[in-house]
Amino acid sequence: MIALPELKPNKMTFQAIVFYVFASTLIISALVVITARNPVHAALFLVLSFCSAAALWLLLYAEFLALTLILVYVGAVMVLFLFVVMMLDINFDKLREGFWRYLPVAATVAILMLAQMLLLLFDRSMRLVSAASPGAPAPGVSNTKELGRVLYTDYLLTFELAAVILLVAIVAAIALTLRGRKEVKTQNVGEQVRVKSSDRLKIISMAAEKDEPPAPVSPPAA
Repeated sequence: MIALPELKPNKMTFQAIVFYVFASTLIISALVVITARNPVHAALFLVLSFCSAAALWLLLYAEFLALTLILVYVGAVMVLFLFVVMMLDINFDKLREGFWRYLPVAATVAILMLAQMLLLLFDRSMRLVSAASPGAPAPGVSNTKELGRVLYTDYLLTFELAAVILLVAIVAAIALTLRGRKEVKTQNVGEQVRVKSSDRLKIISMAAEKDEPPAPVSPPAA
């Protein structure tokens, strides 16, 4: 069993101050995300949460994860979410109707997620992992290379399970989008390519019309 180093109390450093500032911002913005009534405000505070989390990754010398969090989630996912929310006419009062009905299920899921996150804070001997900074990496060490090595060796099964779940979600989204709907007008490109002139033009023979003499006009009555 590997013994953890004993932490000694030291003075508040600049790095610790920055950590507490960004950690407090992350917690407060996350609470506002789930309590805000306006989804646009919730999305903006979620962007603030992502930026604060990226700053914490930078403090841990995980530059690749920090930049990925900013580029993927803030630069792509949240912009798309804001675009959809502001362009669609959503009835927010109708969305809030079933809040108390689904509260027990949501509380159960939240408790399970909290338990999982707390388990991550403990090592195999059920002791808290040291929160000390890992320190700057040695020169020539690639953060991205080390991340890939750990991801595809120690967490290979977890990574594959996540990939399968994402694949199922993609297939389900495509199936829901391409399902047949009676109220939606669609076109078949194959039928349009194979069309013939007889399908678009029909010649009908009609008898010629003869001009009839105009009917006599009767004189007005006296």
